[in-house]
Amino acid sequence: MEKTEKVQGIEQNPLGTAPVTSLLVKFAVPSIIAMLVSALYNIVDQLFIGNSIGELGNAATNIAFPLTTSCTAISLVFGIGGASCFNLAMGAGNRERAPHYIGNAAFLLFICGSVLCLVTETFLTPMLHFFGSPENVLPYAQTYTSITAIGFPFLILTTGGGHLIRADGSPRFAMICNLSGALINTVLDAVFIFGFHMGMAGAAFATITGQIFSAILVFRYLRHYRTASLKLVHLRLRWCYTGRVISLGMSPFCNQIAMMVVQIVMNKSLAYYGALSIYGESIPLACSGIINKVGMVFFSVVIGISQGLQPIASFNYGARKYDRVCRALRNALTGAGVISIIAFVMFQLFPRQISAAFGSGSEMYFQFAARYFRIYFFFIFINFVQPISSNFFTAIGKPYKGVFLSLTRQILFLLPLLLLFPLWMGIDGIMYAGPCADLLAAVIAISMTAFEIKKLKKL
Repeated sequence: MEKTEKVQGIEQNPLGTAPVTSLLVKFAVPSIIAMLVSALYNIVDQLFIGNSIGELGNAATNIAFPLTTSCTAISLVFGIGGASCFNLAMGAGNRERAPHYIGNAAFLLFICGSVLCLVTETFLTPMLHFFGSPENVLPYAQTYTSITAIGFPFLILTTGGGHLIRADGSPRFAMICNLSGALINTVLDAVFIFGFHMGMAGAAFATITGQIFSAILVFRYLRHYRTASLKLVHLRLRWCYTGRVISLGMSPFCNQIAMMVVQIVMNKSLAYYGALSIYGESIPLACSGIINKVGMVFFSVVIGISQGLQPIASFNYGARKYDRVCRALRNALTGAGVISIIAFVMFQLFPRQISAAFGSGSEMYFQFAARYFRIYFFFIFINFVQPISSNFFTAIGKPYKGVFLSLTRQILFLLPLLLLFPLWMGIDGIMYAGPCADLLAAVIAISMTAFEIKKLKKL
């Protein structure tokens, strides 16, 4: 009787029966919008700061960016890990264990965000020096980061909670949570910066206000979860649940931590080799900040597609519907490939116009920005394979392969190249390290994914 109920539950769940293409659109589009909205938090601040404060303000947000990456890493390890565990358990018909994964993940999201806030406030100035802040940029970075750190628990709960909400079959509400906060941030940026002339502090206060509002929406949803009843007992941390969540969330977590490490090394390298070049310290740092934020828009779309793939792949793999898993992966790669080609064309043709949107600067500033865009993003048209493949392996319960793929671009290739290329190419070596790492990571991701698809077809 119990087994029959489990089978019926699997068959009735639209993740296992609805057309794969329509499911991917249903889950991916809201995920893309939610990720774009998350990216807007940083981009909107950069736009307003660049047009009100200028080059030093842009450089300051770039110095603080590794902390934002840390928030994303914590969000993903518990958000994607909890969502994957929940969908795999539901796909296998195990409805009793499933809510424990969501409860443990949600509790850890807020706790870890609070810890990161305290650590940042306690060691603020040494951290900013470690991130590569020059002395003329440090006061701006201190003002901005000391305020935005207050919002870390709410940012992490919102970003990670969005994955838990999507796992419950409500991608639109996850999108609304992020969208509402971003709209508040945008409006208050204009009011605080241009209306009240609050500068960096105004941008920071606008950011945390939007994050707090979004976190309240996430909290209210988790109290009324649809496909499983969440109770206080599900918040009680137990390693059998927490360990599984962390293992499946480790791939995107490692990817973000790798990005943070690379960002710190890049900031230090840009400042050092920039000082030895005609550009000076601040121009490379400011341009890198803009390029990172614009790159976030592209990666938001790609990662949004991979997040839309996650519940479909997890549920159907748990239900042993391997043909649906393969179709979902193929559709995700096709959609991300189209977006990547569009990004390549824009970055090659319009780098100066994109840079100009983030404020004024000298002619040398715009020349460096345009060159940086064209070189660093040269292989962006194949850069989509690695993040989607990495999340795919996590979604089907193979975290070790996902972790390995998540580390290929940032740690195995980009980090060593950032240290080696500038030794004989100067600041140009930093730019050329990007496309080389993209190409090598894509080759490995394609090989591993093709081999996995062959295995699934045999099954």
